[in-house]
Formats: sequence, C-alpha cells, structure tokens
Amino acid sequence: MSLRTRQTRIPWKVLFLATVSALLAVLLAPGAASAAQTGSGGQSRPVNSYAHAIRESVWVDTGIDGDGNGKKDRVAVDIVRPREAAQQGRKVPVIMDASPYYSCCGRGNESQKKTYDAQGKPVLFPLFYDNYFVPRGYATVLVDLAGTNRSDGCVDVGGRSDVQSAKAVVDWLNGRARGYRDRTGDAAVTADWTTGAVGMIGKSYDGTVANGVAATGVDGLKTIVPIGGISSWYDYYFAKGAALYDGGPDQLSNGIESSEARARCQAVQRRLVEGAPRNGDFTPLWAERDYVPNADKVRASVFVVHGMQDLNVRTKHFGQWWDALAQNGVERKIWLSQTGHVDPFDFRRAEWTETLHRWFDHYLLGYRNGVEREPMADIERHPDQWSTDRSWPPQGTSATALRPANGPVAGVGTLGVKRAPAGATASFTDDPKLNEQDWATDIDRSTPSKTGFVTPVLGRDLRVSGSSKVALKVTPSTSSAHLSAVLVDLGPDTIRDYEGAGEGITTLADRTCWGSSTPGDSACYKRTAADTKQTGHTVFSRGWADLGHYADLWHGQRLTPGKPYSITLDLAASDHVVPAGHRLALIVAGTDKGLIEPADTAPKLTVDLADSAAQVPVVGGYPAFVRATSGGSRS
Repeated sequence: MSLRTRQTRIPWKVLFLATVSALLAVLLAPGAASAAQTGSGGQSRPVNSYAHAIRESVWVDTGIDGDGNGKKDRVAVDIVRPREAAQQGRKVPVIMDASPYYSCCGRGNESQKKTYDAQGKPVLFPLFYDNYFVPRGYATVLVDLAGTNRSDGCVDVGGRSDVQSAKAVVDWLNGRARGYRDRTGDAAVTADWTTGAVGMIGKSYDGTVANGVAATGVDGLKTIVPIGGISSWYDYYFAKGAALYDGGPDQLSNGIESSEARARCQAVQRRLVEGAPRNGDFTPLWAERDYVPNADKVRASVFVVHGMQDLNVRTKHFGQWWDALAQNGVERKIWLSQTGHVDPFDFRRAEWTETLHRWFDHYLLGYRNGVEREPMADIERHPDQWSTDRSWPPQGTSATALRPANGPVAGVGTLGVKRAPAGATASFTDDPKLNEQDWATDIDRSTPSKTGFVTPVLGRDLRVSGSSKVALKVTPSTSSAHLSAVLVDLGPDTIRDYEGAGEGITTLADRTCWGSSTPGDSACYKRTAADTKQTGHTVFSRGWADLGHYADLWHGQRLTPGKPYSITLDLAASDHVVPAGHRLALIVAGTDKGLIEPADTAPKLTVDLADSAAQVPVVGGYPAFVRATSGGSRS
C-alpha cells in the first residue's frame, strides 16, 4: 500500500502543541535566542532584567610579571551579564572598557568610580554601558589595568603591560587565557557564557588602550570605539621634540597607580623616567608605545570620536591613526565635535546612544542594520549643528601649497599660491608669555612675537579637511628654538567655549535615564548643554616643533646661531569651513603659551619665505582655493 494513499487524521490540539513546542525550541536554543530580542528594524531590545543580572569578578592571568615579584600578574575583571541568557544556555557578546581610572579618578562627566558590596561583589559599574546594553543581551566587562585598583602589576603608561592587561581579557573571553575566581587562588574560571565577540570602548586612556589592543590583531576583538584616544604616546608628550607638558609618563603613572602598586613598582617608575628624557628625543620606550605602525594588524572595525579642539589628547592622534587605518583598508567611522576632551554622551547624547547601539548590534550581534553603509563622518559645524560625509576626508580633497609672502603693510603678510621672491624674509622673537590667541588678535598689525600671513576676504566657502604640514626654513639667533604654526579662521562666529571649564559643555541639574537602574547603579545622568561664546577668530589647526630636532627625531642637537635650518611642522587634523566673508591666516611664531614648554633661550627667528610653504588639505584642491580667494580684499 502506498504511503500516499493512507491518511491518518491528527487532532488539531496535538498539532497546536507540537507547533508551539517546536517554536519554543528554536527560540530558546543556544545561539538562536537573539531573534527573540530583535525589535523592528533589526535592533536588540531590553528583554533581560538588569536588576537580576549576574555580577561577578574574575582575575585574568596576563602572562607578565611586571612588578618582578616572581608571579604572573592578574588583572581584575568586573562583569555584569544577563541572567536569562545563562539560564537559557545562550551566549552573549561583550562590551569592554579597560581603564586605570576606576578607583583613582573616576569615569564620565560625573567621575563615577567602581563600588563593591561587603563581599567584594561589584555594585556600581561606571557609565551607562551596563545599564543600557545588559538588558539588550550584552555583557559589560570593566578591566582594571595592571597596577590599578584590584589588579597586580604596574602601570607602564601605554606599554606592553597596559596593552596586555586588556588583550589577555580578550584572550580569556575566547578560551586562550586563564582566569581565576580570586586574586591569589587556584580556582579556575572559564568564560563559557560568551560568544567571544568583543567590542572595546573608552575615552582618553581607555580609548588609547583600545587602540593598542587592536594594533595587536587579537582574534575576537570585533570593533573598537576610541573616544579622544592616543595613537602614539610620544605625540602626547612631545611635538617633534618640543615638550607639550612639564612632566612625563612617570608622573601620570604615579597619579593613577594603587598605593600598594606605587610601593612595589619603583623599578618601572625609573624605567619610565630614563626611557622618556625631557630633551624630546624619540627612544625605544616611545617606539613601543606607538600604535600607528601596527595599523596593518588591525582586524576590528574602528569608530573614532574626537573633539577638534581637544588640547589634551590633541587631534594629531586621531589624524595619523585614521590615515594609517585607511591605508590598510580598515572599516571605520568618525565623529568630530567642536568640543575639547569630551565624551559624545555629553555633547550629543540621544544620537550617540542610538548610533552606538546600532554599531554594536551590527559588529557584535551580527544584525544587518546598514550602519556600516551610512555616511562615514559626522562633523559638528556649529554648536549642535552637524553635517555628514560619505567618506572622510571627502573625495576631491588634496594637499594645496599655500605660500607666505610679505604684504603691502610691513609685518602683515599675505597667503596665496605664488612663491615669494628669493631673499624675502619675515622675522619674530619668541615671547613665551604669549599664545595663539594673542597672535590671532593682532593679526592685522605688526608685532614682534609673530609672523602672520592672510588671504583676501573669501568670496566662497573654503573647507579644510584632514592634516596639514608647514615646511619652514628659519635662521635662529640662539642655540635653541621652539616653533609654532597655526591656521586661523578670521571672522566672527559662535563656537563652543573649548577653553572653558567644561571644554564646550555645561552640566545641568536635571537628569535623563539611559537603561535600567538598581539602588546601587543608576542609569540617570545629568544633562548637558553647549557652552558657547562669541569670537572674532577661531584657531582650528596647530603644530609645534623643536628646531633642534630638524634632522633626526631620535637625536636633537644645539643650533648654530645664524645658520638656516629646514623643518616641517605637522599640524593637527581638523575639518573646518572658513566661510565666505572671512579670511584664512597662517601664523608662525615661537612658544605657544600653555600648549608647549619654552626652549631654554628666546631667539629671534628669521623665516625664508621663498623656501617656506603650508600644505593644506583643501576640499576641491587648488582650484577651490583660487576660486575662493579671487577678487577679495585683504581686510
């Protein structure tokens, strides 16, 4: 008898129960439950309880004995993850912030620090990542870098120990490193609850560590979100030999290490002092802490966020990192604000949370939400006014040679495309009491402390996008000299007050909430607003150098007075539109007070104008500059 001809009636209740059972089996199967928490548009939804989440601590073996005590260092890892996922056997991805600041200084605009209950279980996880993302099916992992809070080892300020502190945790999350239930015991812990997909995020030092870990090419790190992060520690402390601060990495280490680490890490402190001489020479210590040459190893996508007026982690950091990532085909995105050293949660909160949510959903959960196909760049043009670009810098941007020359008024030069005649010079005397704001204020009159060169009034908008260079041929009158070069938009504007206490934001009294709360960990943060000011000029790109490092970054030298030297200053990356009706200025001077340390002499410097020029990334290139400057007046 054929199977086709024999029919058996199955009761409808049996069919219904079988269908429901099959559906539940699919939804609750390990690795398949993510579909159950997907909202419309392919976005994870808050279906997990934050209040009942698993909170635990693990100590991960870094494989390094940084403090020389004969034992491998363990770093403390505080974890909060969905309990529902653990009960269902569903693995979750990880959002990780590795920081040295969880006990010394705090994180975020409200300086939150980690807290623990009487048994040592983590209670407060700084920032909103845990409150917002744990209910949406992520684990949040906060790592104390070696030498800080509850971790072993020593702070080495961007070196092997810092990077390995976080990389070892990525390895543990992927089954390649050992974790323990406590700091000294032998009870092993595995991360069998995670998919191994990790996204690192953090501002400042935290974002720097994310850059460093990505530059190792570690497997399992799917994306990083560095906010105001360093790409080369030498460039944090020096600009081509000129000291940016009056202290070195040993001072930073001393300020963030735990008290017990400070007592045991004197040898590391000495190495930081000896390896980072205050003369500005590049050394092997700095080479170890330069992540840019290893951009070819980066396998993670990169979402860069930086304030274009960040005078702490200056914008050269994102510029050179971005260019290196681009050269190696790394998938990337960028937000550039008008703030100083500020987190996007505090200058564009709602848009940031939504974008970050979709970014992590795509790269950590695999959602096809199209975030990677959206415009590459978001750029703040005016306070709270943003534009986008499909690529950054935009297509059609090219380095355009802008040349300084003497003008009809003594001491007030011109900036254009024509080379100055042979023998043309301009001179200034370094005055360490003055800075770029003083120079720009006096741009239209001759002053002894600077040389200024100005375009005609622009007939069209002129956009500068990327990193500039200024090549100078200068003759010093003494045996040492520091140089500054800045690009300035001359004209009235309303800007964020990046020099104010909030670096472009003001903190309000009321709060908004982003995720779920517990009695010990609130998801509600003080609102912020743009802190603005009126200005008659805007310095938008800067660069500095010690003339004694003109030939070799590794070995500075004393100068011969009266001898000409050629040097190129790297101006920090930016994206700025000089509007029609304004003028563009290039100012060359000595010490930029508050931004670099002065040389040990205050020389007079004579600039050979014929052999000096700025290479400026103009959108539209040379033709765009000529169109913008044709027919305009000088004032």
